[in-house]
Amino acid sequence: MGKEKTFSAGSILHELVHFGVYKGSQGRMTRQVTLGVVALTFAYGAWRLSDTLVDAAPLIRYVSIGAVLLVGLWLSYRLVNIPSFADFLISVEAEMNKVSWPTWPELVRSTLVVIFVIVTMALLLYAYDFFWVALFKALGVLYSLPNE
Repeated sequence: MGKEKTFSAGSILHELVHFGVYKGSQGRMTRQVTLGVVALTFAYGAWRLSDTLVDAAPLIRYVSIGAVLLVGLWLSYRLVNIPSFADFLISVEAEMNKVSWPTWPELVRSTLVVIFVIVTMALLLYAYDFFWVALFKALGVLYSLPNE
């Protein structure tokens, strides 16, 4: 068993105020996508905050939204540079590069098979449902509504 890293409040706070980039040339794609998704989440939160602050004074509204955006962008940037999380994202990108991805025609064929199976199952379930409803109505277990 390896050593488990534990974070204390001081180490997390140190990472949040640190300005450096941890292993900046490694895992760029996964780190950029992660940063973008987290930043978009904060932007969505700021947008929702702006909806709740419609009646507030313009200065309070815009300063609050700006503060949420700035803090969110900074936290997003720092998140992808926390060493343990950055190492995880770097290893994720390394594993993604090892995978043999399907060719475009193979992807299209597989997608068509999945769509065909889903549509067939939906039609089959509809037929089963229709059969059981008709049977139970004939047996008097289910009653028809007056407008049917």
